[in-house]
Amino acid sequence: MALLADPRSALVALDFDGTLAPIVERPEAARLVDGAREVMQALAGRIGQLAVISGRAADEVVALGDLGGVSGLLVLGHYGLQRWHGGQLDSPPPDPAVERARLRLPLLLEGAPDGVYVEDKGQSFAVHTRPAADPQQALDDLAPALRRLAADMGLEAVAGRFVLELRPAGTDKGSALRSLVAATGATTVIYIGDDVGDLPAFRAVAELRAESGVNGLAIAAFEHPSDGRAAEVPPELQDAADVVLPGPEAVVGWLAGIVAML
Repeated sequence: MALLADPRSALVALDFDGTLAPIVERPEAARLVDGAREVMQALAGRIGQLAVISGRAADEVVALGDLGGVSGLLVLGHYGLQRWHGGQLDSPPPDPAVERARLRLPLLLEGAPDGVYVEDKGQSFAVHTRPAADPQQALDDLAPALRRLAADMGLEAVAGRFVLELRPAGTDKGSALRSLVAATGATTVIYIGDDVGDLPAFRAVAELRAESGVNGLAIAAFEHPSDGRAAEVPPELQDAADVVLPGPEAVVGWLAGIVAML
C-alpha cells in the first residue's frame, strides 16, 4: 500500500455518521464507537493529514466525538463550508436562501407522519423520516414538495437514508476532498463513507487517480442494524467502492491495522 511507503504524503478522510459513529434515530445522540478516538489520535501523528468531512456542523462533530484533543485533526463541516482545526472554527454566514426555505417548512410539513422531524444545521436543514412507522413511504410522500421548495430557493435537495437535506448548491464532499488534496499535496488519498452523500468523494478519488496518478482508495462502511434488519446498503455507493467494511467497528479495526503497520 502506498500509504505505508510514504505516510507523510497521505490524506485519510472519513465521514462521521455511519462511519465512525453508528447511525442513530436522533442525530444528537451519535457517539464514536469504542476505540475510534484513540486510533484517530494514533493515525493523525503518523500521516500527512487526517480529516473528517461531514454534513454536520464542524464544531458539532468535534463535540459529539470529543475530538478536540486529537492533535492535527482537520474537520470540514457542512460539506466543506466550515473548517475546524486546532480549536479554531472558520464558518461563513448562512445562505439567506436557506432561511427563506426554513420559513416555509412548517406549512409544507403539516400532516407529515408522526416521527418526521427537522434537523436544523444552520447552513442547511434536513428532514428525517427514520422514526416514522414507514420511513421510506414518508420520505417518498414528502420529497416532491421538498424538492420543489429547493428549486424555488436555488438550493440543492440531496437524499440520504430516510433523509432529504436542503443545502446551498455546489457544496459536496467531493469538492471538499479535492480542496484538501490541493492544500496538502497528498499523493495517497483514502476516503471512507457510508451513504449517498459520500458518493461525490468516491468519484473524486476515482477522478484523482485518473487525472493525476494519485494513489486513491474509496472504502464503503455498511452498518448492520442492531434490530436484525438487513444492512442499509445504497447500491450506487457499493458499486463505487474499492473496499467494503461492515460498519464503524470494522472501520476502526481497519485503521488500527494501518497504525500497527506504520
